[in-house]
Amino acid sequence: MDVPGLASGLEHRRRGWRAGLTPDPDYSVADWADRFLILSGKTASEPGHYRTARTPYLREILDALSPTSPIETVVMMKGNQIGWTQAILCWLGFTIDRAPGPALLVQPTVDLARRMSRQRIKPMIDDSPALRSKVAEAKSRDGGNTTFAKEFQGGMLVLTGSNSAAGLRSLPARYLALDEIDGYPRDVDGEGDPVELAKARTDTFKRNRKIVKGSTPTVRGISRIEADFQETDQRRYFVPCPKCGVFQLIEWDRIHWDKDEKGRHLFRTVHLECSDCKARISERYKRRMLEAGEWRPTAECDDPTVRGYHLSALYSPLGWYSWEEAARDFVAAKRAGAHRLKTFVNLKLAQTWEEEGVSLEPEGLIERAEQYDAEVPEGVLVLTIGVDVQDDRLETEIVGWGLHEESWGIDRRTLWGDPGMSEREPSSPWAALEALLSKTWTTKDGARLKVVAACVDSGGHYTQSVYAFVKGKAMRRVFATKGVTGETRPIVTSPARRKTGRERRHVELFTIGVDSAKTLIYSRLGLKDPGPGYCHFPIREGYGADFFTQLTAERREKKFVRGFPKYVWTKIPGRRNESLDCRVLAIAALFILNPVFEKLAAPKPVTPKAQAPVDPFALAKATRGQRRRKGFVSDY
Repeated sequence: MDVPGLASGLEHRRRGWRAGLTPDPDYSVADWADRFLILSGKTASEPGHYRTARTPYLREILDALSPTSPIETVVMMKGNQIGWTQAILCWLGFTIDRAPGPALLVQPTVDLARRMSRQRIKPMIDDSPALRSKVAEAKSRDGGNTTFAKEFQGGMLVLTGSNSAAGLRSLPARYLALDEIDGYPRDVDGEGDPVELAKARTDTFKRNRKIVKGSTPTVRGISRIEADFQETDQRRYFVPCPKCGVFQLIEWDRIHWDKDEKGRHLFRTVHLECSDCKARISERYKRRMLEAGEWRPTAECDDPTVRGYHLSALYSPLGWYSWEEAARDFVAAKRAGAHRLKTFVNLKLAQTWEEEGVSLEPEGLIERAEQYDAEVPEGVLVLTIGVDVQDDRLETEIVGWGLHEESWGIDRRTLWGDPGMSEREPSSPWAALEALLSKTWTTKDGARLKVVAACVDSGGHYTQSVYAFVKGKAMRRVFATKGVTGETRPIVTSPARRKTGRERRHVELFTIGVDSAKTLIYSRLGLKDPGPGYCHFPIREGYGADFFTQLTAERREKKFVRGFPKYVWTKIPGRRNESLDCRVLAIAALFILNPVFEKLAAPKPVTPKAQAPVDPFALAKATRGQRRRKGFVSDY
């Protein structure tokens, strides 16, 4: 007797059985991408058919990720703008179309995983017919195609963040892509290292698994990708000199450019000097050099199934990132200080930044204090204030900011009184702070400036008092803040909303990455010449020896926390650090400010009567609804 559906069910099982016995295709990932992958015009700068020839250095890596390759693990220590993210997508697309199996893509955070899915993976699937026909259609009641899971015949692609232990336990995976691993936490939800948790998902597929680890490096001795790369054969891409044919690396030490008689940089003369014949190699030869280049191992590796690659942004194809742009970025970073130079070394040169314990002595800063020619010296465009709340006082500093974040100390004072008192009480320190915020400061030309942004620390015992003071002052840019530690935290994070007591009104609470801010401040205190990032200090009341002792009251040290190395800021015994905390809050206020100040960038000399004080309310109204963009103090 025929049973309805039995024949079709048996045939389905036979097809699955035959598919399981079918060997992986003898087909290169690079060849597949060139033939079938379409880059979406929504996200790609060069939409259309993918061309491996555009980034020839990626072909060997894509071949190593092909099923027929014996390579199991690929490690890439990279700069940006070399096409690495697209290489991962090529591999995942090939997996969906030709070698299906369970795949896991891990980003530093769940939010970044969501962004990768929507901005890169979905357009790739939608625009490539070979993939669109394999991935289940997105349906509201079907979980086969969601933001974090793409189901296809024979497998599924799951996306998650390294900050989600649940996501890392989601499923066994034959294919594992770990992207930007230097941004991963050392411990996720108390369950251990996210890299090891994710790698454990591949144990079922040890016979034919593929694991990719890629990242721009960070700090030497702490960087994950550096440690993994050092355990490989450390392959580097050698290219021939177009003059003498000698193979060599494109290295920053051999990138040169000329200067004119006045010492100005002539960036149009940027070139690579041949390591052998010393010829000046113009960048117009780069395409030919990349096409003829080859990967060469520079170290020995005991495991033949592991390969490591290093590639800087100097190899970026023509039209993506030029040597001239690199030279300009380097000069700007060098002027701005160590924080910008570190970013250049990490992102562009794909090298780790070597950091030792950082500390400063106050004597060197005391010696460079200067006499201003006015309350507000020439060059200052806006004023911000940092307010540190203590048990019996408010510590404040007003800082003036000019182009390229050059700064001038303007006023440092202590407002004595009980912070628990109401602002309405005349003897309250909050009343004194309100008067300070309303005060005007005069420039040499007679213009008067007010503080246009303030950050008040709410992390102490008087949180509600701080909330009560800042409530209703958002239009004046007076904000409550809370400091958090962590090397990777940004100086300013988007605000959360907090209630103020029994009332239903809210205040905005900004999170301040104090470690990042202190690292930035110390790098700028080390600058010797006035200019971008330089810190000026006046000879006036409030800026005596005690101020500089407090400003340098902490040092950055390398410590091991739960067995992992990390840099932490510690206070030097016997020193107070209120001046440093105020400076952190003042620079955070600048980062929060960041509107368009085109009219203030070049103030016209006027008499005091003709020049009205800078009105924060009018300024807020003028900039309301405008699109946020890079602030004038950050426009290098």
